[in-house]
Amino acid sequence: MCGKCCIFELCMPRRIVLILVTVVFCVGGCSGPSSVKTTQTDEPGRIDAPAGMIEYLRWQNLPALKSIEVWQNEYGPGLKLSTAHYEIFTTLLEPLMLSEVPGFLESAYRGYNGQLPEPIEASAKFPVYLFAERRQWEAFTRAFAGGQASVFCKIKAGAYYLKGACVAYNIGRERTFSALGHEGWHQFNKRLFRFRLPSWLDEGIAMLFETSSESGGLFYFEPSKNMYRLGGLRKTLIDNRMIPLRELIAVNPGEVLSTEKEEAVTAFYSQSYALVRFLREEDYGKRLWRYHRLLLDGLGGDWPLSEHNRRIAADRNIPLTVRWNRAVGLELFEHYIGDDFDEIEPEYQAFCRKIVYHVQLK
Repeated sequence: MCGKCCIFELCMPRRIVLILVTVVFCVGGCSGPSSVKTTQTDEPGRIDAPAGMIEYLRWQNLPALKSIEVWQNEYGPGLKLSTAHYEIFTTLLEPLMLSEVPGFLESAYRGYNGQLPEPIEASAKFPVYLFAERRQWEAFTRAFAGGQASVFCKIKAGAYYLKGACVAYNIGRERTFSALGHEGWHQFNKRLFRFRLPSWLDEGIAMLFETSSESGGLFYFEPSKNMYRLGGLRKTLIDNRMIPLRELIAVNPGEVLSTEKEEAVTAFYSQSYALVRFLREEDYGKRLWRYHRLLLDGLGGDWPLSEHNRRIAADRNIPLTVRWNRAVGLELFEHYIGDDFDEIEPEYQAFCRKIVYHVQLK
């Protein structure tokens, strides 16, 4: 989707992903919970009272978690969790999953910075709303999204980004973190980059954060294990539906979504994912410096665009149009990556075949 939001999964054919009283309790240095009531004997289940969850999380002494507050809201018992870079408003009271959320988001922030040759620092925290149930998420969306609420409520399972916030609900640990990782990149670059990114680049990078593993409270993102995108790419190759590179970098997701053709949507997203990996990885990263320069100049507002296109790139209040995305996507690729498509296209296609060689379709 173009504009201010990016839908993670729409209610469309299966497999399509689009690709959202206040007393502070300090964390750390606390004894184990003495009155936490759970639904299991060996492992904590849902904790119904925010106070019980606060005690549980304090006892965990999570490195990423800076403070906890009760979040008074109309949707259900909730908490506000603060980390170095995020404020998480949540009604999710499942201890095992919630205890991982602060570390996941801070790991994602470091991962987003890892796309740049030099890290940057946000001046304000990013808001994230994570609801325990879809009905809570829908009620919040109707109040938060206004006239756009009906569009977001068509999301089958996932998250969205709007008005600077990521808004999600629990669809299972792995899928929820995948959605938060994806939408978190949109949140990061739309806040910190002076220029908005063309669609292939914005969506391509977001998909690098859909797959992760955890160790010691930290999460590591593993784009090469994103079997959803790899499976889509392999199917696109087998069906001979690859979008030519020159066309891919000019496409807006809204164009392929409007066709309601699953194959076109799968091709756009899987190929954009593969293209970003290609620029970072192929031939020992020979194009990585070009990729970094493209992002760095977008961050600082230094792309060589016309005055008209610079104004649209810089002003997020101006709707992102298909025409702008088509013109700027191609112009930037040719300037930073190269304009010899007869050379780049075969290398890109070969890279796509290489990364899906061992992928088995179900």
